Amino acid sequence: MTTEPPHPQLDRLLQVIDRLRSPGGCPWDREQTPPSMAPHLLEEAYEAVEALQREDTAAACEELGDVLMNVLMIARIASESDAYDLERVSAGIADKLIRRHPHVFGDAEVDGSDQVLANWEAIKRQEKEADEEPRGVLSGVPDSLPALLRAHRVGEKAARTGFDWPDMSGPREKLAEELRELDQAIEGEDLDALEYEIGDVLFSVVNIARRAGVNSEMALRRCVQRFTARFEHIERSLGERLETAELEEMEALWQQAKDLATD
Repeated sequence: MTTEPPHPQLDRLLQVIDRLRSPGGCPWDREQTPPSMAPHLLEEAYEAVEALQREDTAAACEELGDVLMNVLMIARIASESDAYDLERVSAGIADKLIRRHPHVFGDAEVDGSDQVLANWEAIKRQEKEADEEPRGVLSGVPDSLPALLRAHRVGEKAARTGFDWPDMSGPREKLAEELRELDQAIEGEDLDALEYEIGDVLFSVVNIARRAGVNSEMALRRCVQRFTARFEHIERSLGERLETAELEEMEALWQQAKDLATD
């Protein structure tokens, strides 16, 4: 009597990837390396985020499959040089989750998710110190993150040490201050100063979003989606007159698109 594996389709996917990488497999797949796969992983992750944000279950299932395929392919490629493999990747993250959830797998007690996150960061720092890798509080935030998301994570980590405003009035006043400095930079027509102050304004907005429990990266993505949909309405309405129409007519069509929109 044969026993079906607990995850037959996952096993099937692993077999497909093995076939693609094997002699006689796909030339493109056989040429890939972990660094060459990195951009594909990033792109698929963004597409998965978009599907999840839209709450499109069919698209989310497909895009998460693409992310999974990239992860498994990278692990398969790395296993060929004994750098690491899927078992090592899986063991590492399982061990990490157990260590950093002592309130689930140990005797620790927590009072809400804020304490869970604080404990996570504390345990993470202890692990780095034990590995003789002294690192700062912010060193774990990847430089490669999108700027808004990185700003959110930096502010979040700093706040967990107590470096934060006591209430929303602090970041809101800081934004007003930065906007005044931005106005001065605009008047001075100094491009370097203007870039500096725009950065400060954006960081201040991110801090307001963080304090309000809003992810600024997701907020901006939704804003861009709304802008795109409304501009496409203008484009469809004007047709060949798009570049010659008066601004007032375009503004009216923009408002029309806004009134018709559900988001």
